[in-house]
Amino acid sequence: MLKSEAQAKISSLRELISYHDQKYYLEDSPEITDREYDLLMQELIALETEYPEFLTEDSPSQRVGGEPLSKFNQVKHYKPLLSLGNVFGEDELRQFFQRIDNQLGSRPYEFSIEPKIDGLSIVLTYKDGYLKTAATRGNGEVGEDVTENVKTIRNVPLRIKEPLNIIIRGEAYIPKKSFEKINRVRAENQEDLFANPRNAAAGSLRQLDPKIAAKRDLRIIVYEVIHAEEKDLKSHKEELNLLINENFETVSAVYSDDKEEIIEYCMNYYEKRHDFHYEIDGLVIKLIDKNLQEELGATAKTPRWAAAYKFPAEQAETKVIGIEWNVGRSGAITPTAVLEPVKVSGSVVRRAILHNEDYITEKDIRIGDRVIIEKAGEIIPAVVRVLFEKRETDLLPPDFPDACPVCGSDAVRLPEEAVIRCTNTLSCPAQIKRSLEHFASKAGLDIKGLGRQVVFQLYDQGLIKDIADLYYLEKDQLLSQERMAEKSAQNLLDAIEDSKNRNLSQLLAALGIPLVGQKAAKILSKAFGSIDQLMKASEEELILLDDIGEKMARSIYTFFNEDHNREIIEKLRQAGVTMKEDLSPIIESDITGKTFVITGTLSSYTRTEAQALIEARGGKVSGSVSKKTDYVLYGDEAGSKLEKAQKIGVPIITETEFIDLLK
Repeated sequence: MLKSEAQAKISSLRELISYHDQKYYLEDSPEITDREYDLLMQELIALETEYPEFLTEDSPSQRVGGEPLSKFNQVKHYKPLLSLGNVFGEDELRQFFQRIDNQLGSRPYEFSIEPKIDGLSIVLTYKDGYLKTAATRGNGEVGEDVTENVKTIRNVPLRIKEPLNIIIRGEAYIPKKSFEKINRVRAENQEDLFANPRNAAAGSLRQLDPKIAAKRDLRIIVYEVIHAEEKDLKSHKEELNLLINENFETVSAVYSDDKEEIIEYCMNYYEKRHDFHYEIDGLVIKLIDKNLQEELGATAKTPRWAAAYKFPAEQAETKVIGIEWNVGRSGAITPTAVLEPVKVSGSVVRRAILHNEDYITEKDIRIGDRVIIEKAGEIIPAVVRVLFEKRETDLLPPDFPDACPVCGSDAVRLPEEAVIRCTNTLSCPAQIKRSLEHFASKAGLDIKGLGRQVVFQLYDQGLIKDIADLYYLEKDQLLSQERMAEKSAQNLLDAIEDSKNRNLSQLLAALGIPLVGQKAAKILSKAFGSIDQLMKASEEELILLDDIGEKMARSIYTFFNEDHNREIIEKLRQAGVTMKEDLSPIIESDITGKTFVITGTLSSYTRTEAQALIEARGGKVSGSVSKKTDYVLYGDEAGSKLEKAQKIGVPIITETEFIDLLK
């Protein structure tokens, strides 16, 4: 093939693939099969490989995903990305309109009303018409650079029609059908399921390997032009028209200057929410005039010219057909209502948590009752009330267990507690399984690849009976397990070996000592330096420590003086698990001696990682804001702690400022 012929063929293939992308992702009317599409892409990639001089950055072949990244770089946003204030119900909608009238005067203003996509906020930056960067919202000022992953999203133009310098805000989402398919595959592979499409989108967009993101059917719907150098956009309507003309998927907005009409529209929209191919959790109402938006301005967190009308939690009627009692690692026996399957908030609900005996008694829940359930926070099913008018006359209150449903040992409820507990702490299979799961979890020693299903499988087959047995597993034993190949078995053994070197505080948190969490574990590890010294401590010595009360001291003392627990610790020692705290010298910095409170979601660190960095430099992390707090480090979706800090005058710092302090 001549070069000129190859160039013409490449150009033709690009146009054809782009056409089919638009038909599939924007118009929802595909004209070819997935197989036919893949063949076109393979032909294009083959030609571009043979003739690399014709490869361009906007070619559809650039969507397949490049090499994995080592980390995400940070991107400072053009201007702070604010969150929307929420309004619930008709009264709060009227209050929102009244606040606008108070500032602008009571005259007609046109509003847009559009679906609020339940996804992950994203910012797209185009230079001379080419997509240059894509970033997450992060803390509103600084986000993560996810450009390589966004390039794999087929409804995002790699090049727009006009050579504009433009910054656009949108929402990354996964269609409902694609989400169901992802979870179906994960279930088949014995992987943890995503809780909802939003979590799936966030997890997919933050994959370091773009090839994984490319397989997840991510999409982006845009709704705002943050900045456009070449355009003088006077209204939100003009923004959306520009985005539509540039072949973006945009929100379907309606417009009105009648506030009563808008309120009625919002009240009646609830039933339409399932008509979308993506999840929505409300409507966004915003003034469309850009000058009026600027005149109204914003608070520290939210614009005054827009609000999110949030839908009420969806309720449904169903029947309680049984009550199950499940045993946790602490021995707590927790009731769960088994329900006739019913669809709530887009998913089928078969169970609802009942918390404890008092909850059942107060609501007078009986097997056979018709009940109203709802998803609290659109995630956790809860029984709201019993429909007593539909109760059958012969229904009796449920029996509460006096024996463990797993091991049959006595179950008791102590006077000061709300839960019933299994008394067989050392040998109850349910408690041992949960303890093993906790030991390997992120709250414990964070053993990668050792999730619930693997732990339960190893226990059920008799390969492990306690946490120490994990360190004596052999590869042949792992290879005998379902879905465990040579590489995954070796990776798991490597992860178990690596966990031997965690610090003492992580080990103490992993042991599952009643009432001892990560904070108390750090206090104990710093105070005693080794597990041997801690095991010698009396209750009186423990009580003298900050934040260690009488109940916790008694629990710690009892745990380490139980023969079975001492045997487990000795097995861990023989396996080579670290039993001492790393007493590395403190890194002197501006953080030394300062008290921090961390709130919201950080983009570069987990809260645990940020806390470790602070403590390594001689700082302290507290759970509450007071006048003794030196800094409040805030991230995305920071809440009441940030507001309190601003109210009492405590310095607040962004993640970028925190990184500067670390330096």
